[in-house]
Amino acid sequence: MARYRENPEAIAALVRETEVHRDLFTDAELFELEMEHLFANVWVYVGHASQVPDAGDYYTTTVGDQPVVMVRQPDGAIRVLHNRCAHRGVKVVNESCGNTGKFFRCPYHAWTYRTDGTLLSVPLRKGYDPSVLESCEAARGMPSVGAVHVYRDFVFCRLNPQGVDFDTYFGEALSTLDNMIDRSPQGRLRVEGGVLRYLHHCNWKMLVDNQTDTCHPMVAHESSAGTAVRIWQEQGAPEGTPKPMAIEQFAPFMSSYEFFERMGIRVWDNGHGHTGVSDSIHAAYSPIPGYWEAMEAAYGRERAQRILGETRHNTILFPNVMVKGPIQTLRVFKPLAVDRTLVESWTFRLVGAPDQLLERTCTYNRLINAPTSMVGHDDLEMYERTQEALRSRATEWLNYARLYEPGEAARSNYVVNGTSEAQMRNQYRAWVRFMVAGMRQEVSS
Repeated sequence: MARYRENPEAIAALVRETEVHRDLFTDAELFELEMEHLFANVWVYVGHASQVPDAGDYYTTTVGDQPVVMVRQPDGAIRVLHNRCAHRGVKVVNESCGNTGKFFRCPYHAWTYRTDGTLLSVPLRKGYDPSVLESCEAARGMPSVGAVHVYRDFVFCRLNPQGVDFDTYFGEALSTLDNMIDRSPQGRLRVEGGVLRYLHHCNWKMLVDNQTDTCHPMVAHESSAGTAVRIWQEQGAPEGTPKPMAIEQFAPFMSSYEFFERMGIRVWDNGHGHTGVSDSIHAAYSPIPGYWEAMEAAYGRERAQRILGETRHNTILFPNVMVKGPIQTLRVFKPLAVDRTLVESWTFRLVGAPDQLLERTCTYNRLINAPTSMVGHDDLEMYERTQEALRSRATEWLNYARLYEPGEAARSNYVVNGTSEAQMRNQYRAWVRFMVAGMRQEVSS
């Protein structure tokens, strides 16, 4: 029996001020409703313009459970199309990226589509009554998604044509992208270093929660990052010996509760927020020769100091993206099923910056985010143990009460203690708002 479909009141009751019902992580019907109402009505990250530099270049991905293809047009614009043939529903583009030339061709019956998605040709067209074919939905070709917005080369889309506008949805959260881009002396990023994909047998929201959970690193990562740091210390390197890049990146995971408390968390509207307001685990890396000089020449001393002095830890762009500006990485938590999530970890080159910065970025991604990572496996074990244990009906609710302040739901763009769970509560309030709004809109229509 469907408990939640066409029942927005039941959806709203799943999130309390300091608790979340376990069904959010275990109920397959709720997962389907997330795809239909949450991921369809908010702005979701698609890719970066540097992935499709030339006309005809494409990149395939998913938005929620919808297969899409991002493609560069002859006039330089970027479109995001539903990756499905209008004829018999075949996935038209199967490769992850490439160049299609002037049109897409379905591999099943050879229907072709221009790169803007419009129907170009149908083999043996004489077999179709023109008036019948033109009245069919197939005449639409490969439809574009509801809306696309390119923000400083970051491509986002909203599947539904109507809904919250881009600037209203993200608001001040876009400042994290600005800071990452401005760390390039030329103000440009380029995707480089490949992508790491890592399958997790857990619900996607567990990974989103973890990005602003600052009470777990010194516990969950003690056996990995803690061991690496201890071994380095036991080697007895002479005083003043520079730390290897890997140790510089492992060591901050063992910071104290007090460090994370001082670090602070900023909570933005619509589920966005970030850790690392006044400090972060990325704030004490060794300087890269030539980088400061390039930044000062590009921006002037004062602005370069402001850009590089902003060392945010993890920024959540709700629903499913995490950005690390100071280390130039971006992670996408792609929902596959109620208990399966594909994590994609992307790295970016700061155009015009020394190559050693990209080396540090890729090193971090492989040490922390890769399927072979020591640190990443700590988190994965926690997610999968949680997914398994939530089958228990002993208790129905998960607790998010740390440093709760009555009335915080009415606040906007505020800073809290760095070990608060306020940002997680913010995410679940946004989850309810967009889920319920989408369901009520469907019922009214």
